[in-house]
Amino acid sequence: MQLQEIDKTRYRKHLNKVIFACIAALTVGSLGVAQLLILLFPDADGSHFHWNLLGVVVTSIVIGLTLKKVKSHPFMYEVAYVWDLKQSLNRITRKMMAIKKAAKEGDVDAMLAMQFSYSGSKQLWTLDDNTITMEDLSMWQAELDALAREYQVELDITKYDERILAKF
Repeated sequence: MQLQEIDKTRYRKHLNKVIFACIAALTVGSLGVAQLLILLFPDADGSHFHWNLLGVVVTSIVIGLTLKKVKSHPFMYEVAYVWDLKQSLNRITRKMMAIKKAAKEGDVDAMLAMQFSYSGSKQLWTLDDNTITMEDLSMWQAELDALAREYQVELDITKYDERILAKF
């Protein structure tokens, strides 16, 4: 994955519409499925928990499959990009302890993964208006920049490839 410029306003507008559509679909779908099942298979005790739960599960699966199918639609471009970015950052975060250790030993791939993580996090946090941790991010970036100078490494995130994470 490569970082791309995203229009924050368009992203927020489309994300809000997707969230609203998912909430509406979950509400209507789960109630509809549950009511249909209750109508077809009434319970003498009056407890319909299992039908209600099944309605939520079935509707959640349908929503998930629908989102996966429409992910490539132009309307979903920004939302899908952020979704993919979060997954990429999560893969790095799970291995961050090993990556930091390798970076301190001069591993260029580790420093490149950290640079991608920090750049991607900055973009993500800016898009989501999460400025609380930006100071920490600046501090981490300064530490990485010092390591890159120490080992005379130029970190170009366009050269980042997720496959390098396999060695950590």
